[in-house]
Amino acid sequence: MIAKGTALFAFRPRTWSSKLLALGASISLVLVLYTYSTSKSTFRLPDWSSAFAGRQRSSCSPEDWSDGHWVYSPRTNLTSITGAHDALAMAGLQGCAADREYAWHIGTDHPEQWGRFPSVNSYKWIPSNRCDISPLNGARIVKDMVQKGGWLLLGDSIAENHFFSLSCLLYPHVRATPNYTENPYFDRAWVQNLYLSPTSPLLDEIDLPTGFSVESTPLVTFHRVDLLFNKEDLDAIYRRTLMPVDAFGPEIEADIANKTLFSKEQTWSMSPSEYMPKLLGELPEFHYGTLVVSTAGHWTTTLMSAFRDEEAGEEAGYGIANVKSFFEIAMREWAQQVQTAINEYRAKGGWRPKQVVVRAYLPGHEDCHNHHEPWTEIEPYQWRWYNWPWIPDFNEIFKALLASPKYPDIFFLHIDRPGRLRPDAHAAGDCLHLLTGPGVIEGWSHYIWHFVSREIPGRIR
Repeated sequence: MIAKGTALFAFRPRTWSSKLLALGASISLVLVLYTYSTSKSTFRLPDWSSAFAGRQRSSCSPEDWSDGHWVYSPRTNLTSITGAHDALAMAGLQGCAADREYAWHIGTDHPEQWGRFPSVNSYKWIPSNRCDISPLNGARIVKDMVQKGGWLLLGDSIAENHFFSLSCLLYPHVRATPNYTENPYFDRAWVQNLYLSPTSPLLDEIDLPTGFSVESTPLVTFHRVDLLFNKEDLDAIYRRTLMPVDAFGPEIEADIANKTLFSKEQTWSMSPSEYMPKLLGELPEFHYGTLVVSTAGHWTTTLMSAFRDEEAGEEAGYGIANVKSFFEIAMREWAQQVQTAINEYRAKGGWRPKQVVVRAYLPGHEDCHNHHEPWTEIEPYQWRWYNWPWIPDFNEIFKALLASPKYPDIFFLHIDRPGRLRPDAHAAGDCLHLLTGPGVIEGWSHYIWHFVSREIPGRIR
């Protein structure tokens, strides 16, 4: 940083002549800065200052955020709950805009487990002391989404947990669609949206972008996308891996064309060609700045049965190593397609900020309902349920892949550790899905908001 006075120079003038020269140099510098900062050039004063200050450092990297601990910090004096409103109050939330499986998300669907309150909603995540991060503020997030672009959430039912939590965090400033109370039979894969509420007091404080519609421009959208590619595209990638380098002829091609990766297990997914136009679309229909994705939970040998190896046994995940190898191939293809779409958007004159964040996938906990407080260290798995023990491997594969400079607009956020320390924060009916209120999902929103509003703008590309 440039200090005051003559610290800009490495000498102290000793004569009037040298003083005049120094004064002239200072005036020339000011004129140069003024000329560039007022022109249409992309050169700006902050860029010049960085030449002296060096590359801007992260104020809270994903690793620093995760390098923290949970502390008991109750928000109310309540000692028990009588319904969802008490559980929300204990979490510091006023209500929720979304209504799909409301009690399940809040954790009040099983009264026999109400004894976990208020403890489960009374912890706060304290990141590393290396973090300089603003407090979580739903109103400020809404303002940023309106003015800088909203979030497009893609993932499985854990990402739907995230959407529901956001509907509570941003309440009462947002409204949600569809209305599952009136239409409880909507498919789980139907798109869900959060819109700026016409009754929000923030309307008097926000300058709406040109073309923004309170009625029809979503701030947050959730699509059920388990694998980041649809099955047809993943099959095509799989078949390419089967084609021998020196293989030719219609018989070989026909044999490979009949092979599929998948069993009949149900899954929901889309490909970049289907959702990238939404991220890159224009007002009033689209106004997203950030694509938030997470995947790994459905990359199993039961869904991708072509890789299942019974002889490998339970300890080796019945061939899960094959799934991990294919995951790397598919996610490299995914990153190339996503980055290419953003590059083409900019080449065609697109100027709004567009970025993609990959949230590390969070596995479940064994016997979660026998735990009633956070851990201080991540405990190892005793059994081999689903693909949970190998989820960290999938995360590391994705993280290493995205470290390449080929993907400057795609960021891996390794922020799963706070959740891995919360075996007590799961839904009442299983040990994978998460409750709204304990702070795990709210922490995802907190960090992603920080990252896209402070970390990305401060990076030099």
